[in-house]
Amino acid sequence: MRYLWMDEYMLKKIGVSKHFKPKWQWNCYQVGGKMFAAFCSDKEGEPVLTLKCEPEHARRLMEASPHIMPGYYMNKQHWISVRLESPVTDQLLRELMDESYRLVYDKLPKYRKAEMESR
Repeated sequence: MRYLWMDEYMLKKIGVSKHFKPKWQWNCYQVGGKMFAAFCSDKEGEPVLTLKCEPEHARRLMEASPHIMPGYYMNKQHWISVRLESPVTDQLLRELMDESYRLVYDKLPKYRKAEMESR
């Protein structure tokens, strides 16, 4: 996979942990125990990154690029999947990872955020 930098990028964020789900063969990234990203493969075996996304933003992204689709195995309204072997730019991937993290982090209780920020 040509996007190995993404693992390091996500793990540098406050409170992020990584877990492998053997049943699904997914690497999942969580903040405060809530998933915000997952590396997996689609039904054709192509690598994808699945991320949380605001519904309107997701709609615009999917209209603009055939390489961005509804979240694979996820709620199609609130999640997107990005084909990693595609011309999607690293900058867009960073922005989408940041948005996904923020959407989940912002919903955490204040005490959880304070715990994570104090470490």
